[in-house]
Amino acid sequence: MKKSVLTRYRVMAYVTAVLLVLLTVGVIGKRLLHLDGFDSFVTVVGIAHGWLYVLYLIFAFDLGNKMKMPVGRQLWVLIAGTIPTAAFFVERKVTREAEPLIAGKTDAEPATA
Repeated sequence: MKKSVLTRYRVMAYVTAVLLVLLTVGVIGKRLLHLDGFDSFVTVVGIAHGWLYVLYLIFAFDLGNKMKMPVGRQLWVLIAGTIPTAAFFVERKVTREAEPLIAGKTDAEPATA
């Protein structure tokens, strides 16, 4: 497995998680605290999170297939982008599992001069 597959997933996991936390804060400010100015914030962050979540799904699915994850585990990785802060924890665990696969691949490659 290439390191770029893991890097793409990690970047999108962090971006998706940060946007989801911001969206949660925005919705709390808009709906519960009735603060002015959160309408446009929630709209912009919500749209950004929605589009980037689609990329997250693609990259997470690609990583899961290349790691040969069981279906249940792969679903949990995909759903983690919809639960505030879950993507941070899932990303860390997936990275720990993927790094040996990447290291194993680089050890097996022939050395170039």
